[in-house]
Amino acid sequence: MAFDIDMIKQVYANMPERVDKAREIAGKPLTLAEKILYAHLWDGNPTQAYRRGADYVDFAPDRIACQDATAQMALLQFMQAGKKKVAVPTTVHCDHLIQAKQGAEADLKRANEVSSEVFDFLESVSNKYGIGFWKPGAGIIHQVVIENYAFPGGMMIGTDSHTVNAGGLGMVAIGVGGADAVDVMAGMPWELKFPKLIGVKLTGELNGWTASKDVILKVAGILTVKGGTGAIVEYFGPGAENLSATGKGTICNMGAEIGATTSTFGYDDSMERFLRATERGEVADEANKIREYLTGDPEVYANPEQYFDQVIEIDLSTLRPHLNGPFTPDLATPVGELGPKAQQNDWPINVMWGLIGSCTNSSYEDLTRAASIAQQAIDKNLKPKSDFGINPGSEQIRYTAERDGLLSVFENLGATIFTNACGPCIGQWDRSDLLGDEKNTIVHSFNRNFSKRADGNPNTHAFVGSPEMVAAIAISGRLDFDPITDALINEDGEEVMLDEPAGLELPPLGFDVVDNGYLEPVADGSGINVVVSPESERLQLLTPFVPIQDSELQGVKLLIKAFGKCTTDHISMAGPWLRYRGHLDNIANNTLIGAVNAYNKKTNFVKNQLDGEYGGVPDTQRAYKSAGIRSIVVGDHNYGEGSSREHAAMQPRHLGVAAVLVKSFARIHETNLKKQGMLGLTFANEADYDLIQEDDTFNFLDIAEFAPGKPLTIEVVHADGSTDTIIANHTYNDSQIEWYREGSALNLIKKQNA
Repeated sequence: MAFDIDMIKQVYANMPERVDKAREIAGKPLTLAEKILYAHLWDGNPTQAYRRGADYVDFAPDRIACQDATAQMALLQFMQAGKKKVAVPTTVHCDHLIQAKQGAEADLKRANEVSSEVFDFLESVSNKYGIGFWKPGAGIIHQVVIENYAFPGGMMIGTDSHTVNAGGLGMVAIGVGGADAVDVMAGMPWELKFPKLIGVKLTGELNGWTASKDVILKVAGILTVKGGTGAIVEYFGPGAENLSATGKGTICNMGAEIGATTSTFGYDDSMERFLRATERGEVADEANKIREYLTGDPEVYANPEQYFDQVIEIDLSTLRPHLNGPFTPDLATPVGELGPKAQQNDWPINVMWGLIGSCTNSSYEDLTRAASIAQQAIDKNLKPKSDFGINPGSEQIRYTAERDGLLSVFENLGATIFTNACGPCIGQWDRSDLLGDEKNTIVHSFNRNFSKRADGNPNTHAFVGSPEMVAAIAISGRLDFDPITDALINEDGEEVMLDEPAGLELPPLGFDVVDNGYLEPVADGSGINVVVSPESERLQLLTPFVPIQDSELQGVKLLIKAFGKCTTDHISMAGPWLRYRGHLDNIANNTLIGAVNAYNKKTNFVKNQLDGEYGGVPDTQRAYKSAGIRSIVVGDHNYGEGSSREHAAMQPRHLGVAAVLVKSFARIHETNLKKQGMLGLTFANEADYDLIQEDDTFNFLDIAEFAPGKPLTIEVVHADGSTDTIIANHTYNDSQIEWYREGSALNLIKKQNA
């Protein structure tokens, strides 16, 4: 069934005229990314050419997707917007609040008991405001989206950084904070700085042990975690056409780990096959009518250096399998080279777990390729040396894989089949095989491997690979195993080799499912009453943020100077804290507890300038708030990388932090700070980071003249009375300064709708 087919037809009806006009105005051939962007301008037909990386542009996304952990805060905000129904098709997916522990049935039962209040809230709010609702167990948001909602040439936003997965079906799909989603739900334009463009030309064809995952693992090694910031990555070339749609999705999905705004591929035969296999033949028929508009112009792909800001070329025929990690997804190492590297860095060689799944790699094709390795282990009498865990991507995938015997292969090897949910990938893993913070290694097919991410243990060394490579490494139990060259000893004492993996792009018998877990909202939800108990520990109605006054930006205290990597996981941890994602005051108790204090290299241990004592970051900040004192957070490069969670902005804002001053921001987090009425600033001179001392006080000398393009001047007063003057840059435009002056973007929406 094709959801929202009338909307899709309208997008396709508008696209040729808008793209032709954009090409005429720009005076050059267009990339696919440019075609989709110009076809989704808020004002309709293009009237000017936009400067990449410079111009802020208003867009009109076609749809929105939200996962349960971020949907809570997004919908609590939308409830304040004064609207009766969402303005564009929107869905909520319950996938984050299900902890992996015993197995699918028991884990789902427990989640429905423990999080019933949240699930009931999300279901009732969805029903009231015309939002499609996918029940717990229905699947991981991005797999469900690519199976049901993604369409070539469309634009969507989602309250999860891996919304970009839909680029596998030729969309411009972008992860955002909840406040951005609220704008679009409320019928307002969505603002984005017109992205730069990175082209990745793929030649050759994957073979042997190399998988689609290895493409993005290689790209991450080239671009690093911040190399894609502010850019759309567009893949093209004969190698791209040789990849399956879900393989393309894998590559786009992990594009979030290079900081890219999104990634995408041009419409091709593999996308058409996937659309038809998922009962969306009508979408494929409509796409075929405007096929040339759903990919880059031929001149672009023939001479990419003339049209992209950066071009990377990868030959799939010679690409080697990779494992990336530990602790960062851009530390790329070809399989087979990890042994010496691990010894040099004292990484544990023995692998304790192999985990297959997540929104990155949980398609039917992924499971078949991994199952082909698992079946070999059974046939060759190999006993896995590591534990196995499997998370299917959706109920449709699970049901089909069970029907086709794939899950039984894993179970016969001793694997635990977890719920169709995120599980360990986002820290929802009750791992019982470790004692304390034991140093250990795991391999997984996920996207992120930050410290503490999977299991809360800072000493878990996590490495990212393809599902088939994870299966092979888990069977061997060793990080230095290379299935291409290395043999294994089976239970009979025989030396055996693993054959190359084999997989199926799509199920030969088609996809099947009995209950996909979808609930359609009622036509008129005006009579539905959404109740949030004042005593709830999980949910809390929001109180509008009060604007930060200029006078409050004198005598600002340093809360923490973060050392090194400071992701949204460091700022607002997931795992057990997910239970408080709908209660701002409670979840604020984890604010920045993972950030490393530059002065003592400890986490959650900062100096309170009011009494000179050291304590936790949230406690210290609450003391400042009680005293009526604003504070500032100082950070390093790519501050706020990782998840789209706006909690990483809302929590400091709620506690009284006024500004974040860093060397550079990750895109989504910078926007989230702006949306919540805070100051997101960068050092004009990065070396000034070193001037900041533990007892510093900050005076914003010219905040009254806050204006686009005008840096702010900050006086830093040290404990001995000496001062330094720092120039802070910003990217605020007039609209964003208005958000700041009103206290938040949501406050402005309410004012405009009053």
